Amino acid sequence: MTMLTPRTPTKLAPPGQGRRERKAAERQGRTRLAGERLAGFSARPGVRVLQELDASLSGLTHAEAALRLERHGANVVAHERAPRWWFQLAKAFWNPFIGVLVFLAAVMWWQDPADPGVVILSVMVGVSGLLRFWQEFRSGRAAEALKKLVTTTCAVQRRAGSGCAPTTFEVPMDQVVPGDVVKLAAGDLIPADLRLITSKDLMVGQAALSGESLPVAKADTRAQDLGQSETTDPVEADNLCLMGTSVTSGTATGVVVATGGHTYFGSMAGSLAGERPQTNFDNGVRKVSFLLIRFMLVMVPVVFAINGLTKGDWDEAFLFGIAVAVGLTPEMLPLVVSANLARGAVAMSERKVVVKRLNAIQNLGAMDVLCTDKTGTLTEDRIVLDRYLDVHGDEDNEVLEYGYLNSHFQTGLKNLMDQAVINRVDEAEEVVVDARFSMVDEIPFDFARRRMSVVLDRNSVVGGLGRPEHVMITKGAVEEVLDLCTHVRDRGETVELTDQLRWHVTRIAEDNNRRGLRVLAVATRTMDGARSTYCVADEDRLTLVGFLAFLDPPKADAARALQALTDKGIAVKVVTGDNDLVAARVCADVGIDVGHVVLGPETDSLDDAALRALAARTTVFAKVNPVQKARIVRALQADGHTVGFLGDGINDAAALRDADVGISVDTAVDIAKESADIILLEKDLTVLEQGVIQGRTTFGNTIKYIKMTASSNFGNVFSVLVASAFIPFQPMLAIMLLVQNLVYDIAQLATPWDRMDEEYLRRPRNWDAKGIGRFMVCIGPISSIFDIAMFVIMWNVFGADSEANQALFQSGWFIEGLLSQTLIVHMIRTRKIPFVQSRASWPVMVMTILAVLTGLYLPFSPLASSLGFVALPTGYFPWLIGVLLAYCTLTQLLKTLYIRKFGTWL
Repeated sequence: MTMLTPRTPTKLAPPGQGRRERKAAERQGRTRLAGERLAGFSARPGVRVLQELDASLSGLTHAEAALRLERHGANVVAHERAPRWWFQLAKAFWNPFIGVLVFLAAVMWWQDPADPGVVILSVMVGVSGLLRFWQEFRSGRAAEALKKLVTTTCAVQRRAGSGCAPTTFEVPMDQVVPGDVVKLAAGDLIPADLRLITSKDLMVGQAALSGESLPVAKADTRAQDLGQSETTDPVEADNLCLMGTSVTSGTATGVVVATGGHTYFGSMAGSLAGERPQTNFDNGVRKVSFLLIRFMLVMVPVVFAINGLTKGDWDEAFLFGIAVAVGLTPEMLPLVVSANLARGAVAMSERKVVVKRLNAIQNLGAMDVLCTDKTGTLTEDRIVLDRYLDVHGDEDNEVLEYGYLNSHFQTGLKNLMDQAVINRVDEAEEVVVDARFSMVDEIPFDFARRRMSVVLDRNSVVGGLGRPEHVMITKGAVEEVLDLCTHVRDRGETVELTDQLRWHVTRIAEDNNRRGLRVLAVATRTMDGARSTYCVADEDRLTLVGFLAFLDPPKADAARALQALTDKGIAVKVVTGDNDLVAARVCADVGIDVGHVVLGPETDSLDDAALRALAARTTVFAKVNPVQKARIVRALQADGHTVGFLGDGINDAAALRDADVGISVDTAVDIAKESADIILLEKDLTVLEQGVIQGRTTFGNTIKYIKMTASSNFGNVFSVLVASAFIPFQPMLAIMLLVQNLVYDIAQLATPWDRMDEEYLRRPRNWDAKGIGRFMVCIGPISSIFDIAMFVIMWNVFGADSEANQALFQSGWFIEGLLSQTLIVHMIRTRKIPFVQSRASWPVMVMTILAVLTGLYLPFSPLASSLGFVALPTGYFPWLIGVLLAYCTLTQLLKTLYIRKFGTWL
């Protein structure tokens, strides 16, 4: 059994948790009210339902339909609309770091409109926000364009006027109104919530609502039906068809009782539109952002005060304080994060993954729990004949042959199980069904008998007398068929069905049911006399041949994909609406340690704390409704886990929205795709594994930038504090600090293209604001040690000990500071020894070299005088090399000690 250890101690609910619970309660309330209303229609006679809706079996007139469309609105459910472009643009710039930079740029412009720092900061802000806006705007428009390509219609019976004969029209689904009479056939989507008026052999696929993989039988209904006993769950009502489901076989006529947001489907979808809950990524960025801002708010006033008091020039101290604030702010974080995410989105698109929300890429890397449905994810989403068994549970080709004859010769629409039997015979070379048989008659399937029979002529004569031999083959539900049997086929012989033998064959069927298989019984009878027609009364004195057992089979690569996710530190939990026996069988087949299967209703009586404990130790949840799915996701999140949810039905939409990363597929219902963050073009867990690796790479490169920038900037500011206290002039001009910061940040733009060590990708990664602060304080001051060493060298060796020689001092520190910041990129990017055990990617190497060359060139360039630089003597550079080598050596030593003590690096 999979046990999950809380990632963080149980504490107060994270921001948005209470609001999320309120939304869940609101969603549950809407769904319950819609269900109660539908239950009333189910319980009342069909004629009365038509009267209440002011409708008739002939259908509405066109004029009545137009009035109702105006009154009730289009038959569409609420869905998340793409925001206006200008709102998306504004949101792309809504970031605390960008806010800080805009404020600082405004202050600098107020002080001096011609200050080049204003341009530098404006470029940083503009590029970061525009890149993020363009990626999300383009993704949203692509999704909208795909949606407009599809127009779905349904068959509705309407009249030209009150005295006119009814005619069947194909109308767009969004124009269906309450009171419309809809005709259904195999393959049709149910356009709205319908009360069945007439139906025959109707099978409906309800997987999108219930998660059950096999179609559900609806009752044969007549126009004068009296309704059924009221049910609390409209999905289980056998005279209702709900929006979002589809017809797999049979025919029916139904009257529309609810459309759009008033449908059962719409009641769940309506409360999903709007503001999304805060995810792990959102909370992580927020915590890290405000941690760094708090550092800035503490350090900048101290630097300002020290410089003003020691130098006496408060205006210069103010400008220098702003430059320090810029230096402490990882201003390129939004840009680096956006570039990381955009690169990840491109890489994932090449692997048939569409990223709708960029933040989801990092959440995918941080994911340590994946909740997934069963149908189509672990299974192939098709029915196959798993086994054909005699009365002792052994495989028997005779059973397969009789099952095939029943399925092959029936004239009605073959259901999924009939087709599975036919397909299996095509695959089984040892079974030969020739022209020995021809069709005589059939007794069609109905839901009262739950079986169907065919009568075949064996195409032979008996005793040479020319008398044809007719054989009845019956296939159906085990209980119904077994009640008609008097004998069984036992190892080639026909023997009487005794009570003991009846118990034995019943146990064989039940054992297969417990294995998660849908079981049908097959029986035969050689008719006493040949005739052309047969009836239900002839289904008697049958001989039981054996059983056909069906299954939605596991995908061939599901076990390998699940093992790969487990190896990456991701616990997989199956959360399905299907029954527990089927779920347990499939999970066991793909290598999941099932343990105790928890049913959805069992979670309703648990408080949040008890559900958290249950969710941590449970691997498989079955018969789970939409509200329960979302609550399980939130319980795992409350334990500190980053939760992904993979689903494709309306019953998955709430959980997709509440998860840290919602994952759906391109064949999913619209509301599921809208609720998801990531859409797979192939419903394949193997694709997810690649996405997880990409997500962790993206996250790792983002953390690299934050730790590199935060630690080096903190070290520089610490150096500024020391220099400001003991040196009679500014240790570096404000413009020098901005240029140094700009060159360093441009070099960091290659970070998204860096590679990650294999060890880093083996387990989930998450935001740790406390760890970043600790890293900053522990590693940052290392650079200050060598900054101070360079101060001493410039002061004592090169005589830069007065205001007259301050430009030499500032130039020397500028080069050393920039080169040490650049080298720290390679020291921090890996926990290994840089250049020896782990090398950066070529884009990072190129940008590093360019940054170093730029720093060395600026004091000798034509821009030197305008920036306050002077050329440095040749003797400076050996000292510089010595300081940098000592800096790298000490950093590597302290890195080893840090990893040993805290067990982590990035």
